[in-house]
Amino acid sequence: MSTRWNYKVVEVKPKWLSVTPKMIEDVLVPLGSMGWELVSVTHIATTTYLYLKKEN
Repeated sequence: MSTRWNYKVVEVKPKWLSVTPKMIEDVLVPLGSMGWELVSVTHIATTTYLYLKKEN
């Protein structure tokens, strides 16, 4: 049987034209405790997008 995944994309919007590590941690910590795993990050203009997966 193959593994099935759920996927989530989270947009972290900047404050004062930047995204800080603390802002990203504040998003990731609760998601990690729910089983979500960060797999990729992109930064477009001033917004950071976090791509996560969780086993279904």
